Amino acid sequence: MPLRQIEVVVPKDAKEDFKHLLSDNSVEHYWNEESESGYLLKALVDASKTESFLDKAEQLMGKDERYRLVMQDVEATLPRVEEPEEEESKEEEEEKSEPWEAPLSGVRVSREELYNEISDSVNLSSVYIAMVTFSTIVAALGMLRDSTAVVIGAMVIAPLLGPNVALALSTTLGDSDLLKKSVRTNITGILVALLISVVMGIFLSVDTTVYEIGSRTQVHLSDIALALASGAAGVLAYTIGMSAAVIGVMVAVALLPPLVTAGLLIGDMQFSAAYYAFLLLTTNVICVNLAAVATFALQGVSPRTWYKAEKAKKINKIAFALWTFLLLILALLIFIA
Repeated sequence: MPLRQIEVVVPKDAKEDFKHLLSDNSVEHYWNEESESGYLLKALVDASKTESFLDKAEQLMGKDERYRLVMQDVEATLPRVEEPEEEESKEEEEEKSEPWEAPLSGVRVSREELYNEISDSVNLSSVYIAMVTFSTIVAALGMLRDSTAVVIGAMVIAPLLGPNVALALSTTLGDSDLLKKSVRTNITGILVALLISVVMGIFLSVDTTVYEIGSRTQVHLSDIALALASGAAGVLAYTIGMSAAVIGVMVAVALLPPLVTAGLLIGDMQFSAAYYAFLLLTTNVICVNLAAVATFALQGVSPRTWYKAEKAKKINKIAFALWTFLLLILALLIFIA
């Protein structure tokens, strides 16, 4: 059973309020340390139930700055914590049978863990620009040399993946700040990669008969299915905390290689072939976001408070409808092509 250790700094006058929280069924074990300023409460919590624990803790803490909650992974604990085999109560069964209950909500990490991991990937910094620059150069040289291994190396870096997943998460949570950051970072990364690849295309010869380049100037309807499946798998890996698996599943739907291919072809004045490379890039972007929004919804990712959840649902529906509409237009363009 994956566990999280949660430490909460609690002022003396609030210790009684947290007794109810520590008796929650998500808590496997707890202990506390007392000091002159207050209490340090520690709890081992089932990783799949941390969101419920954090929501209750946030309600108790409010905006009181005397509190501080820190959560971290637990690599191992002795004695081992066994999976409970008790039958669910009627109340729990009724809760799970509610029509709005997400079918996969019990297998993911908490909202806060997910938000922190994804929001870190949209920081527009010199490091991000450098990552985009280096991965663009690696991808471009790999395609020009027709080296699959080198291209995969650039795909593994995947600097454009984070901003696209963050874009989907921001619409799911109705978070306008994260939305602005993800859009800004995404556009900046795309422009930097495009500019570098165009410049390289001007000075280097681009041969469309080379497999690594030619394969990204051909778009088929099957690419939509591939992009949707890979995008959903990548986001699912995020939500269950399998960060190492994200890279592997996203290789098939990498956003950088088709973008670099388009830039190289533009630089070499091969505009017709560049159009199809852009079409493939657009396919991946739309499908990643559509699959991400749908997967987050199936995982039950939503804001804590009900009024923010209602707002997020409306935004989610609009985003889902928009991406679906764009996908239909894209499918028509691919069919015509």
